Amino acid sequence: MKRALPFVGLVVALAVPATLSNPVPAHAQLNIDFGRLIDTARSVVQASTEIDEKQEVQLGQEWAAVLLGAAPLVADPSLQRYVNTVGRWLASQSERPDLNWRFGVLESDNINAFATPGGYILVTKGLAMRMRSEAELAGVLAHEIAHVVQKHHLKAIQKGAWAKVGANVATEYLSQRSRSPVGSAAGQQLLSGIKEIMLRGLDKDDEFEADRMGVVIAARAGYDPFGLPAVLQLLNTMPQDSALELLFATHPPPNDRLDALERVTGTKLDRYATQPQVSERYTRVVGVK
Repeated sequence: MKRALPFVGLVVALAVPATLSNPVPAHAQLNIDFGRLIDTARSVVQASTEIDEKQEVQLGQEWAAVLLGAAPLVADPSLQRYVNTVGRWLASQSERPDLNWRFGVLESDNINAFATPGGYILVTKGLAMRMRSEAELAGVLAHEIAHVVQKHHLKAIQKGAWAKVGANVATEYLSQRSRSPVGSAAGQQLLSGIKEIMLRGLDKDDEFEADRMGVVIAARAGYDPFGLPAVLQLLNTMPQDSALELLFATHPPPNDRLDALERVTGTKLDRYATQPQVSERYTRVVGVK
């Protein structure tokens, strides 16, 4: 018999986070020219100083605002509460359970999911409507949680993989944000780095690591860990149209990700394959036909 998931009793207690449910800040509505910002970013000098957790969270808020400026949250409190419940339970099984995690579903037909520093995780409605179970949602969210746990985005900024901004610019920007959220040179440079990561994605090794960690987090949380591989298989069979354009531009091919997972996990996850997929509740709450 399939056992009940431990987080079910938390559904009523968790509300949609204020940070994600409030209207998008005015500065997030800016129509930013990607090309100009990327050109600006390439002129920034790499820095070696570290970003502390408080700055990481503040940076993540601004990063999430950029995403929310491109697409608002789906106007469905029950759906947002549900995704937050699943996401927070997963995050509690990660190596950074004490972050103030936030999850949301974007009103977008594109197929993608995003993580920002500090624990902000967003999936598109287009992806949510194509998944068929809570285990698949858990796999996607756990992959994004792993990016935050490993600080992949912060490391990408700091190491200057694309001659982006360094931590000194982030620190300057965060110290100025109360006076000039976006207008300063530091703000423009920081947004340049964010936009470039959105356009080009993380290093493929970071993506492979997030896949490996994601299936482990999902298994710890009591889900069938093959939810993420099922999503990757789905993506692999879909025609590469405009809805998938950004995902395929910013992630390794699904087949490569499946092969990398297979090499590492082998049959190790098979013992957890009987853990719940929770399909009925997922399709009911998300509204999948």
